[in-house]
Amino acid sequence: MGRPNIVLFMPDQLRADALGCFGSPVARTPAFDALAARGVRCTDAWSQHSVCGPSRVSMLTGWYPHVHGHRTLDNLIKPWEPNLLAILREAGYHVAIAGNRGDVFAPGVTEASSDFCGYLERPSDEAVGKRYSPKHPDDHPLFKAMYFGSGGDELVVDSDEATIRTAERWLAEGAPQDQPWLLWVPLLFPHPPFTVEEPWFSLHDRADMPDPVAVAGPGKPQFMAEYRKAYGWDGLTLDHVHEVMATYHGMVSRVDDQLGRVLRAVDAIGATDDTVVAAFTDHGEYLGDFGLVEKWPSGLDPCLLRNPLLLAGAGIPEGTTFDQPVEMVDLLATLCDLAEAPVAHTHFGRSLLPSLADPTATHRTFACAEGGFRMTDVDLLERAGWIYAPKAELQHNRPELVGTAMALRTPTHTYVHRRYEADELYDRCADPAEEHNLIDEPDVADLASSLREQLLGWLADTSDVIPWQADPRGPEIPHGWRT
Repeated sequence: MGRPNIVLFMPDQLRADALGCFGSPVARTPAFDALAARGVRCTDAWSQHSVCGPSRVSMLTGWYPHVHGHRTLDNLIKPWEPNLLAILREAGYHVAIAGNRGDVFAPGVTEASSDFCGYLERPSDEAVGKRYSPKHPDDHPLFKAMYFGSGGDELVVDSDEATIRTAERWLAEGAPQDQPWLLWVPLLFPHPPFTVEEPWFSLHDRADMPDPVAVAGPGKPQFMAEYRKAYGWDGLTLDHVHEVMATYHGMVSRVDDQLGRVLRAVDAIGATDDTVVAAFTDHGEYLGDFGLVEKWPSGLDPCLLRNPLLLAGAGIPEGTTFDQPVEMVDLLATLCDLAEAPVAHTHFGRSLLPSLADPTATHRTFACAEGGFRMTDVDLLERAGWIYAPKAELQHNRPELVGTAMALRTPTHTYVHRRYEADELYDRCADPAEEHNLIDEPDVADLASSLREQLLGWLADTSDVIPWQADPRGPEIPHGWRT
């Protein structure tokens, strides 16, 4: 078999437990479930950051966010930095980016890393504006929960729908026959505000929604209580949370329908057997867990970081569950391995292919993630408006609440180090949602010390990268005054 085509299908803010193939009893996600059935489902995969930009940059570079300061929403991949799309293009792939996600590449990098980018059909600003018109006054608990309700009875040609139509048309009209290709399909859904049109809005029974994880108790980070207070989320009833959940699941079902359309478009050109599909997200969503909505830059909880990574297609085992720890930086290494594309920079991803071929091989013994900022970074934090204004204001007024944090997860435990707060330790087997911080329990001191040492070793081993292209020592310079 030659080098496979690649489809990267990437929704935004998708919880792993919102998919049927990852255990949800209420999800309606037949396309995701079918993809899992014909490929590999990674049950212990983790994003490296809980916020869009840093997470996406990490995946495409193979670097952790701290390596080159990619810890903010506006420090994006620069022209001189490596990225997966540019690597594959250099290796002979025709690279297409459907739509326009501006939160990954600095100016010029999108164009330099692709042969096609943007829309073949534009979103409808009028339709999108109607969908994002609030249905409740500003002081209503549901408005505070970023809930905008029904998007109406007609299909909204938003950025996601325009992206999918572009992907379908590119596959039908632009996919080359004489070289392998990569198609990246990045979406916005199911990112808040929570709103979707019919039939997805009414697809899920509110009474069927599971109850959220309880409001954070002792031992959880301080930002949880202050974040909740900033938005007034203590006023949310269980019915309110179930309404938000059902709408979110409707948004996920819309994404699932769009995944199915892309896969059918691949099949229509006869490329299914020659194509690898990777479906994944950047991060998850609180969705009422711990009394919270949306996400937080130093939030390291499983609902934010567990990634529903699926791989299927040419060269990928069928119907396989991979239970070892996986980091999303492994995506670059795995896809470059499949594509036989040389990687000319130091990165921290590990290809999954050896462990998929040999179940006795160890892929990783732990997975790490990080988030937050130094106190001195406060002037570099985002200033957001609209429904995100209280969140941004809280980070600027109380920067210690969004302080640097790092997490190390083994198959059995999670250790979290917080620069300005107490550390955390969780038993993942007994407490999968990580509600109960055990760090002060006397019988876990040795375990905590061992995990902390592993975390320190990870940080030391990944603190920076040395460029592979050396600069000349003592370069020629012009002598004398500058004019």
